[in-house]
Amino acid sequence: MASFEDREHAFEAKFAHDAEMQFKAEARRNKLVGLWAAGLLGKEGADADAYALEVVKADFEEAGHEDVVRKLVGDLGDKASEQDIRAKMVECLTEAKAQLVQEVG
Repeated sequence: MASFEDREHAFEAKFAHDAEMQFKAEARRNKLVGLWAAGLLGKEGADADAYALEVVKADFEEAGHEDVVRKLVGDLGDKASEQDIRAKMVECLTEAKAQLVQEVG
């Protein structure tokens, strides 16, 4: 019976860890895409960092990442298409996950 409970606790711990890592990866992705967008908007230094934080915060408006896409589309106008933004978000998620793996391992 103890081994079943041990496996159950291990599964729950892995699930919690995976969920936390996904949250961190998405937040880092949003920061990276925010910095990219800040560059397109001509922001640098502290202004770019502040804008990236706005993008991170935008993700808390609703479930999923459509709120981030909507913010970036509205802010960037003709500087980047929705397709460009979505592609950059995929690219940045890959980069964010790689950065997290480096930090952990």
